[in-house]
Amino acid sequence: MKLAVPDWIRPTIAIAGTKTVFPVRRIYAIGRNYADHAAETGLGGQDGPVPGISLKPADSVIADGNDLPYPPATAELDHEIEMVIAIGKGGASIAAERGTEHIFGYAVGFDLIRRDLMRECIAHEHSWDLCKSFDGASPVGAIRPASEIGHPVSGTIALSVNGAPRQRGDISQMIWKPAEIVSRLSRYSRLEPGDIVFTGTPKGPAPVVAGDLIEGRIEGVGQLTIRIV
Repeated sequence: MKLAVPDWIRPTIAIAGTKTVFPVRRIYAIGRNYADHAAETGLGGQDGPVPGISLKPADSVIADGNDLPYPPATAELDHEIEMVIAIGKGGASIAAERGTEHIFGYAVGFDLIRRDLMRECIAHEHSWDLCKSFDGASPVGAIRPASEIGHPVSGTIALSVNGAPRQRGDISQMIWKPAEIVSRLSRYSRLEPGDIVFTGTPKGPAPVVAGDLIEGRIEGVGQLTIRIV
């Protein structure tokens, strides 16, 4: 088969301690999955926060240690540290009690967001896609397989900028837990191996600028570092 235009390079994520990589098919992002972050954004609602679901382009993935050029069309680029789920087994309408059977592993991720664009989208009732979808918007560290670390249910999640603490919480604070996230997503569209899911962020996202070094860690999962240039 002859291609009409040059083929693209499939985005991949390293698997910790190996030379094997995880191919990325689709990126899901869960929003407002920590009550403290939903409260600080004012999007919690009277009955408490209700997590939301959005999509990001697969080619927005960049690896640990990379530089990220400050993206265009924003003057307010925010960091959000999140635990990332890597799907290793496909399925549709997955029961929550079987959700972890479909998870290959976990990683540290930064869901970067053009916050000023987000507010503009909200004001005009537009899709949020542009605020979370740009080159380098989805840094992800090496994946730790569940066969090695199990399925983390608690542990510190923290982010610093230039060595100064910015975000700190515990993954036990997630409203939708990983197994439930897998189940809910699979009701809307079949999950496939290669899908990854950003699971939400605790309170404290704030702007970064060119020159900033962003470092994140999740206890029992790993680390992630990028520099804004």
